[in-house]
Amino acid sequence: MSDAWPKWLKDDGSVVSCTEKVKVMQENLDEIRQMTQDAFEDGILMEVAETQMRDALHRMVDELVNPYAGRKTGGN
Repeated sequence: MSDAWPKWLKDDGSVVSCTEKVKVMQENLDEIRQMTQDAFEDGILMEVAETQMRDALHRMVDELVNPYAGRKTGGN
Protein backbone atom coordinates (compact mmCIF):
# COMPACT_ATOMS: atom_id res chain seq x y z
CA MET A 1 0.00 0.00 0.00
CA SER A 2 1.40 3.36 -1.03
CA ASP A 3 1.60 6.06 1.62
CA ALA A 4 1.76 8.87 -0.95
CA TRP A 5 -1.43 10.82 -1.66
CA PRO A 6 -1.95 12.51 -5.00
CA LYS A 7 -1.46 16.17 -5.68
CA TRP A 8 -4.88 17.62 -4.86
CA LEU A 9 -6.64 19.41 -7.72
CA LYS A 10 -9.58 21.79 -7.84
CA ASP A 11 -12.48 21.28 -10.25
CA ASP A 12 -10.81 23.69 -12.70
CA GLY A 13 -7.65 21.53 -12.71
CA SER A 14 -5.51 23.96 -10.70
CA VAL A 15 -3.56 22.64 -7.71
CA VAL A 16 -4.84 23.09 -4.16
CA SER A 17 -1.89 25.08 -2.88
CA CYS A 18 -2.96 25.94 0.67
CA THR A 19 -0.57 23.98 2.89
CA GLU A 20 -3.09 23.69 5.72
CA LYS A 21 -5.82 22.33 3.40
CA VAL A 22 -3.42 19.74 1.98
CA LYS A 23 -2.28 18.76 5.48
CA VAL A 24 -5.87 18.30 6.71
CA MET A 25 -6.80 16.30 3.60
CA GLN A 26 -3.82 13.97 4.07
CA GLU A 27 -4.51 13.51 7.78
CA ASN A 28 -8.19 12.75 7.10
CA LEU A 29 -7.34 10.16 4.46
CA ASP A 30 -4.64 8.58 6.63
CA GLU A 31 -7.27 8.10 9.36
CA ILE A 32 -9.82 6.71 6.89
CA ARG A 33 -7.22 4.34 5.45
CA GLN A 34 -6.39 2.97 8.90
CA MET A 35 -10.05 2.61 9.93
CA THR A 36 -10.84 0.91 6.62
CA GLN A 37 -7.87 -1.43 6.96
CA ASP A 38 -8.99 -2.36 10.47
CA ALA A 39 -12.57 -3.05 9.31
CA PHE A 40 -11.27 -5.08 6.36
CA GLU A 41 -9.06 -7.20 8.63
CA ASP A 42 -11.92 -7.68 11.10
CA GLY A 43 -14.13 -8.93 8.29
CA ILE A 44 -11.47 -11.37 7.12
CA LEU A 45 -10.96 -12.63 10.69
CA MET A 46 -14.75 -13.12 10.97
CA GLU A 47 -14.54 -15.29 7.83
CA VAL A 48 -16.22 -12.82 5.48
CA ALA A 49 -15.03 -13.41 1.91
CA GLU A 50 -12.30 -10.96 0.92
CA THR A 51 -14.07 -10.09 -2.33
CA GLN A 52 -17.28 -9.30 -0.46
CA MET A 53 -15.40 -7.04 1.96
CA ARG A 54 -13.76 -5.20 -0.92
CA ASP A 55 -17.08 -4.86 -2.74
CA ALA A 56 -18.77 -3.47 0.38
CA LEU A 57 -16.00 -0.91 0.92
CA HIS A 58 -16.06 0.16 -2.75
CA ARG A 59 -19.85 0.48 -2.62
CA MET A 60 -19.61 2.60 0.51
CA VAL A 61 -17.31 5.06 -1.26
CA ASP A 62 -19.41 5.02 -4.42
CA GLU A 63 -22.49 5.96 -2.37
CA LEU A 64 -20.92 9.03 -0.75
CA VAL A 65 -23.01 12.16 -1.36
CA ASN A 66 -21.52 15.56 -2.19
CA PRO A 67 -23.62 17.99 -0.12
CA TYR A 68 -21.95 20.90 -1.94
CA ALA A 69 -22.78 19.85 -5.49
CA GLY A 70 -23.71 22.88 -7.56
CA ARG A 71 -22.44 25.31 -4.94
CA LYS A 72 -19.17 27.16 -5.06
CA THR A 73 -17.05 26.26 -2.01
CA GLY A 74 -14.69 28.52 -0.06
CA GLY A 75 -11.82 30.40 -1.63
CA ASN A 76 -8.17 29.41 -2.09
